[in-house]
Amino acid sequence: MEQILQEGLASLGLPAANIPALIRYAELLVEKNKVMNLTAITDPADIAALHFLDSAALLTLADFRGKRVADIGTGAGFPGMPLRILEPTLQMTLLDSLNKRIDFLQEVCQELGLADVACVHARAEEFAAQHRESFEIVTSRAVANLRMLSELCLPLVKVGGVFLSMKSVDSDAELEESGKAIAMLGGRVSDRKDYVIPGTDVRHRVILIEKIRETPQKYPRAFAKIKKSPL
Repeated sequence: MEQILQEGLASLGLPAANIPALIRYAELLVEKNKVMNLTAITDPADIAALHFLDSAALLTLADFRGKRVADIGTGAGFPGMPLRILEPTLQMTLLDSLNKRIDFLQEVCQELGLADVACVHARAEEFAAQHRESFEIVTSRAVANLRMLSELCLPLVKVGGVFLSMKSVDSDAELEESGKAIAMLGGRVSDRKDYVIPGTDVRHRVILIEKIRETPQKYPRAFAKIKKSPL
């Protein structure tokens, strides 16, 4: 795993920093996964590439240094935890609706000595009510449709900030149908970047959505409404 991470980070143009912390995180993930479904990816080499290097690719697309960042629907901590480990100057909030996942992430933070990471058990639409436009960067690797994700994530982004949505390269149609919702929420698609995860043939995409004006106060709606009637 160490060599994969060193070579992969180098190929991304990133410093090979804090690799022991990533390795320990992987160990904790595999151990916890024996009693709780956190990930289908358990081979150390695959964790290094498909979780850690995939997450690290975001560091090449935006300047995270010193930024307030929220990772929505973080699950087992992706991409948020590797971002924080690799860029210690950012302030990370990891948000998930399942308390067991948040408990695991708090254990990881304690083990790695990450005292400044906020692990929050909450639904995104409820969290947004108290933290509107509080983050320079919001990330999500959740599998929800981009129209739904935009309503959950864009209200959290400061004007001038960016929402980074990690998607498959087959997301053209999804992106096209999300244009109206993104505009209604104060966003604008500024770019979409396809990349190959180092050491693999896997291609992924990040959609960059700039926050150009404040989100109307009525958004986000209750999740049942978001799901029933996406924007």
